[in-house]
Amino acid sequence: DFVKGSNLSVYADTVQKGIRLHRRIDNYIDHHPIVTELQHTLHRELPRISGIATDLFFDHLLARHWADYHPLSLEKFVGDFHNFQTDKSLFPSTEFWHVLKMMQEGSWLVNYQTSQGLQFACSGLSRRISFENNLDTAPLVFERHSERIELAFRTYMHDAQLFFGSTRTNDQA
Repeated sequence: DFVKGSNLSVYADTVQKGIRLHRRIDNYIDHHPIVTELQHTLHRELPRISGIATDLFFDHLLARHWADYHPLSLEKFVGDFHNFQTDKSLFPSTEFWHVLKMMQEGSWLVNYQTSQGLQFACSGLSRRISFENNLDTAPLVFERHSERIELAFRTYMHDAQLFFGSTRTNDQA
């Protein structure tokens, strides 16, 4: 999310691969029919930000159901991630390192699985958005539509695992 444009040559090969994968995942979720249908449903209560809210809801649900998708515990995975991310030459963005430090100090990724973590993320991002919005109320919308959002999340994750699993296999061949 911190990288703009298509010229990735300033980044190490591993970082370039990560950026490309992140962009492919973003594109996949943005065009997935169950996700676009959910965003349409949420638009009435979260105008202009239903897509952002959906991303945050899915991040929250991924953290909450982490064990269903990864063999390491969320705490171990996040700890390993923070321990690995120490080489500042791999990623020259000072904003990235500032946000990463805040994420680590506040245990954002681990706390994301809680209602308070979702509220923290929504309120923080709401303040950073350049236009007036009600993203800070998104956790209430999540509670009202939790079954529908959870079903959309599970469907999306199933489809994404199939898509990216087959893509990864094809990329390695």
